[in-house]
Amino acid sequence: MKSKITTFVFAIVLFVTSAICIVKPSGSYSESERRPLEKMPAFTAEKVFDGTFMTGFEKYATDQFPARDFLRGVKAAFVTDVLMKKDNNSLFVKDGHISKLDGSINESMLDYAATLFERLAAKHAKGKVYFSIVPDKNLYLTENSIYPSMDYTAFIESMKQKTPFMEYVDITHLLDIDDYYKTDTHWRQEKIAPVAAFLANTMGTVIPAEYTENEVERDFYGVYHGQLALPFEADKMVYLTNSVIDQFNVTYLSTGEAVRGDVYNMKKAMGRDMYEMFLSGSESVVVIENPMAENTKELVIFRDSYASSLAPLLAQGYKKTTLVDIRYMQSAFLENYVDFSSCDVLFLYSTSVLNTSTSMK
Repeated sequence: MKSKITTFVFAIVLFVTSAICIVKPSGSYSESERRPLEKMPAFTAEKVFDGTFMTGFEKYATDQFPARDFLRGVKAAFVTDVLMKKDNNSLFVKDGHISKLDGSINESMLDYAATLFERLAAKHAKGKVYFSIVPDKNLYLTENSIYPSMDYTAFIESMKQKTPFMEYVDITHLLDIDDYYKTDTHWRQEKIAPVAAFLANTMGTVIPAEYTENEVERDFYGVYHGQLALPFEADKMVYLTNSVIDQFNVTYLSTGEAVRGDVYNMKKAMGRDMYEMFLSGSESVVVIENPMAENTKELVIFRDSYASSLAPLLAQGYKKTTLVDIRYMQSAFLENYVDFSSCDVLFLYSTSVLNTSTSMK
């Protein structure tokens, strides 16, 4: 009798779950994980026989399962609280921060980045060329801990040796774990004014030291928060202004045409990723003109997302600052958008992008 009841309950659960899966509209994006969800694969005889249909369907079914976010939370709690694992989905919590277990140094990726940078510098740079690496927060979070971590000292030294054509500017001593968001990978703009000032001084200019801190009236849950799938306190998003930044003229060229915009995009601050409020996020070419500049210096920054929050501070020391993200445009087209004739050049990249550098073109 007991086995019959168990079989009956299992059949009901299976039937109800299947019915919900059939009538439930397929989602296109996971807000918590910040990624697109798998779509139903095309059903063809070729895909069925070569096995790709079932592989795709399995991924689709996993992504579209009912109450998926709730079940992800249950699984995460079970893994960490019952099984006592120290990480979930390769994410761990230490000193009030969520972070991701990082891999080993990929020397082939560093070689690729160094070769690309050398080609770009040789082709475009007419002034001085600088290079600085933004370390992952694990550098400050995993020291003397149980969590394995990349050797960031070796990483930086390797990149320095591969790029002797650039002047390296070390900023690691200016940062600590509290300069990064607790739920995200990025650094906090209100904490990195000393980094901007140090870079500016090294490159032969100066920037103001006084700022007004402005807090966005919305909690910031970074990319790690949803991936961890456990309750965690939100961050606060703060951005800096002063009389110089307020006068910036910002132009976005990602569409091929010049579009005027803002330093801080408040529409993005209300969107999926609040960090995209800094210079509108994933933009291939951004030009910042500073009408209050006390010199005629110009700077081109080859960058990733970390520069989005740093550049508004650094641009105070230049008449014109151009940001280029070659993850979103082919570097072969740079001359169509950027005049390098009187510019210094700064390559500013995070360890995570350098270690997966084929994302740059």
